[in-house]
Amino acid sequence: MTGAAGTRGAARAPRRGEELELEIDSLAFGGRGVARADGFVVFVAGALPGDRVRAEITKGKKRFAEARAVELLRAGTDRLPDTCVHGGEPCPGAPWQGLPYEQQLHYKQEQVAEALGRIGGLEGFELEEIVPALEQWRYRNKLEYSFGEDDEELTLGFHARGRWDLTVDADDCHLASEAGNEARNAVREWARAEGLPAWDRRAHRGVLRNLAVREGRRSGQIQTRLVTTRARFPRPPVDLHTMVEDNAGGTDGPTGVLGEERLREELCGLKLEISHGAFFQTNTEMAERLYAVAGEYAGLSSRELVFDLYCGIGTIGLTMAGKAGEVWGMEIVPEAIADAERNSRANGIENAHFIAGNARTGVRPLVEKAGKPDVVVVDPPRAGLSQKIVRRLLESEPQRIVYVSCNPTTLAPNAAQLGEAGYKLARVRPVDMFPQTPHIECVALFERDEKRVAAARKSEEAATDE
Repeated sequence: MTGAAGTRGAARAPRRGEELELEIDSLAFGGRGVARADGFVVFVAGALPGDRVRAEITKGKKRFAEARAVELLRAGTDRLPDTCVHGGEPCPGAPWQGLPYEQQLHYKQEQVAEALGRIGGLEGFELEEIVPALEQWRYRNKLEYSFGEDDEELTLGFHARGRWDLTVDADDCHLASEAGNEARNAVREWARAEGLPAWDRRAHRGVLRNLAVREGRRSGQIQTRLVTTRARFPRPPVDLHTMVEDNAGGTDGPTGVLGEERLREELCGLKLEISHGAFFQTNTEMAERLYAVAGEYAGLSSRELVFDLYCGIGTIGLTMAGKAGEVWGMEIVPEAIADAERNSRANGIENAHFIAGNARTGVRPLVEKAGKPDVVVVDPPRAGLSQKIVRRLLESEPQRIVYVSCNPTTLAPNAAQLGEAGYKLARVRPVDMFPQTPHIECVALFERDEKRVAAARKSEEAATDE
């Protein structure tokens, strides 16, 4: 097979476990390098354009294969030295760190355009320039780490690439702040001093599973969450603000909050409190830029009724409340709604209301309660909106829909559905929330076109009659 140090023969699909030498010529959506071997496309994790790598096939299909780079034979001419390294391996949370930042932005912009054009079949919209990150490193306000053991010494860090049985110790992760690193290291040293073992999933024994470290970037507060098996052990130091959770659901261990239960943060001039399980954007500074784009696209003039679906702790709705007539937020997690209501009161915001509910079943009752919205903001999970939620959204007949997406490949089919119903995709602006990674956030604006809506209804009625 070509691409490997072997004899050319009849073309066949690469097989699992086979090793090939490959030249990487581009990047696929999701960040894997793209190579070709005897007409077969190979997607290679851990490889960047210009690299020549030795890669192990992890999955073989009829027309393509998946692989992971096991050795960098020759670095691409533009490849940068790794900045964040743990145990001699590149940080798994920064797979694009070898790619110059301007190229990262270029690929992200290109992949948004490709997703909307190829998957959604969309055209005629304005793809605006990507908003670059304020900080390329030390931007994450939350990181999760796993416990393991190496030569019988407790480790706390990340799983090695492609390995769930090996945890590489992290000492200074450049995605985290110095304070966040210090908190993680303090938990590890406490656990080592107490002689606590990591959970061994193969042997089904041990205590420590994983640790989450959250930081209030503006408050300076650090909160850690320690997940364990059901066991008794000494309490972690209270000054670590540690919440200990028994993931078996029992109460044998020292479960509960040892430090402060809620994280304090400031965002867009708002003072927020965030429960330990509530979602909050992991890049505080760029969340402000993201929400600023959403606010710009909403085009509010102090009169509009705004629905904020998938509202979480209410951040988007609360940032828009000052320019809206009224805001209604909906979120399926009751604890997040409690945070939203608390934050609304704490900031003296009287025109924002929040209810716990599923967007699939809750939009109709919300319209009955509050009326039809002028603007709907949606910030769904990576899977995007289901067809039923899109239908409910269309039934509410907003003039504008602001879609905050963390996955352009699910935004695209949703955009196509909205377009078929008469909502024109007007503008899209990517925002780089996660430098050194292939993850892409973007904000899309859909505007209601009455002629298109009427034509879509007429077409639907004709199809129903048939």
